[in-house]
Amino acid sequence: MARTSFSLLIILIACVAGASSASTFDDENPIRTVVSDALREFETSILSVLGDSRHALSFARFAHRYGKRYETAEETKLRFAIFSENLKLIRSHNKKGLSYTLGVNHFADWTWEEFRRHRLGAAQNCSATTKGNHKLTEEALPEMKDWRVSGIVSPVKDQGHCGSCWTFSTTGALEAAYKQAFGKGISLSEQQLVDCAGAFNNFGCSGGLPSQAFEYVKYNGGLDTEEAYPYTGKNGECKFSSENVGVQVLDSVNITLGAEDELKHAVAFVRPVSVAFQVVNGFRLYKEGVYTSDTCGRTPMDVNHAVLAVGYGVENGVPYWLIKNSWGADWGDSGYFKMEMGKNMCGVATCASYPVIA
Repeated sequence: MARTSFSLLIILIACVAGASSASTFDDENPIRTVVSDALREFETSILSVLGDSRHALSFARFAHRYGKRYETAEETKLRFAIFSENLKLIRSHNKKGLSYTLGVNHFADWTWEEFRRHRLGAAQNCSATTKGNHKLTEEALPEMKDWRVSGIVSPVKDQGHCGSCWTFSTTGALEAAYKQAFGKGISLSEQQLVDCAGAFNNFGCSGGLPSQAFEYVKYNGGLDTEEAYPYTGKNGECKFSSENVGVQVLDSVNITLGAEDELKHAVAFVRPVSVAFQVVNGFRLYKEGVYTSDTCGRTPMDVNHAVLAVGYGVENGVPYWLIKNSWGADWGDSGYFKMEMGKNMCGVATCASYPVIA
C-alpha cells in the first residue's frame, strides 16, 4: 500500500475510534460502517505483508491501537519480529506467578536497545545524597500513603523520545509542592530544564538529576510555566524569561543514600519525592503489581531513570512504593507503577530529593 494511504488509514482510525464505542450509535450508522471498513483495510494491509495468521492479526490490532506507522514492508516485518519476541517475554514472565505482570503497550515493537536510547538517561553519580539532610521525627508513620488522594499530584506526562525523565521528576515534585502550598494546580516547563540547566551537570535529552535541577531553579530565580515554555522533546537554546516564572525554589532536601526509612518518612509527612532507579529489560512492559528484580543495581552509577514517589502501601503482603512515571497515562497502571519497598530495590532510595519552594 502506498505510504500516503497507509497514513490516512491510521489518522482516520485514530479520529473515530472513540466514537465507535458510543452506545447512542445505531448499528446501521454510516460512520460506523466507514470505521469498520477502514479498520479492516488497515488489518488487510498488515496481513498482506506478514501473512494471515493469529499472531499477525494481533500485531495489526496492536499497531492500530497505538497509532503505529511503518514506512515499508521491511520495517513492518522487523517490528512484527520484535513484537513477537516481546510477546514471548510477556507470556513467559506472567506464567511465573510473580508479584507483578507484564503486558503489551506502546513499547512492544521496540528493542531494548532502542528503548534505552530514547527513554533512559545516562547513569550519573548523585553525590549530593551521600549524606542527606532530611530530619526524621518520632511521629508514627501511617500504614499507607497516596498523595493523589489529597489532589496535589499533577497529571502524568510523556517525555517522548528524549532522555528527559529527570525534568519530569523535577516538575512533578515542584507541581505537587505548589498545589500543596497555594491550593491550585500548575504545569511547569520541562523544556526549560532541558535547554537551560546544563551548567548544573545536567545534559538535556541525555540525562540529568532532579537534585541538580532543583539547584538550577534555585539559583536561576525560578522555572517558567509549561504554557510559556512548552515541551518539544529535543535539545534547544535556552529561552527562559523571568516574566513567566511559575515557581521559585528556596532549597532542596536530600535523602541519605539508600535510606528507605528517611524516604518513607518524607513521603508520609512532607510531599512527593523525586527518586531514581535502574530500569532493566522487561520493566518497559510493566502492567500492574509490585515490581521486583534480581538483575538491577542499587549504586549511584546504576540508576538511569528519574521518577516521583507519591505514596506507599502493601499489596498481597508485599510492601511497595507508589511511583509516578513519565511515559504517558496509558503505560503501566494508568502511568504509575509499584516498586518493592525495603530492599532499596533498583536503587529507588539512592538518589532521592525534594524541593522547598518559595
